[in-house]
Amino acid sequence: MKKPIPKLEYSLRSESAARDLFVMGLLLVALLATSACGFRLRGGVEISPELSPVFVQARHGSPVGNEIIQQLQGSRIQLATGPRQARTIIRISNERRSSRIIAVDRGGKVLARELHYGLTFDAVTPDGKQLVPQQSLDLARSYEDPAVEVLGKQSERELIYTDMFGDAADRILTRLRATLRSGD
Repeated sequence: MKKPIPKLEYSLRSESAARDLFVMGLLLVALLATSACGFRLRGGVEISPELSPVFVQARHGSPVGNEIIQQLQGSRIQLATGPRQARTIIRISNERRSSRIIAVDRGGKVLARELHYGLTFDAVTPDGKQLVPQQSLDLARSYEDPAVEVLGKQSERELIYTDMFGDAADRILTRLRATLRSGD
């Protein structure tokens, strides 16, 4: 009676190994299928190489300007050292941050805030030809803001703004790519 039990355990182990192999095989097939269809992880910026080099014109220390530069550096796009050396100039202006209270408790304490970040941008050639017309971009995020965790909420606010800067850079580059594709 004790002999069938070890065989049963062995059988369960081999079924588990077979199931693991099957799952790994499915994952491999999915990986190969997504790579074959052109799927790529986010990170590379697809802008036509003939627009390279690109110059990002923004105020000194502009978080969105810096984010765009980082994204372009991670791609095949060359960066120009000045507007005269560029084929495309991305101009960022009128960057602004603000916040407003969106919820308070009965005692008047702030429970939630909404953060806003906005800017204006366009893209031109060095001779002034408009590639992307001037557009405004406005982003908003809300977060809970209980008064008991002041330091943590300041860090959270900065993290939210950092996320908004990345989102703004992505949207600017996406609009640039979409506008230039439709103009071809």
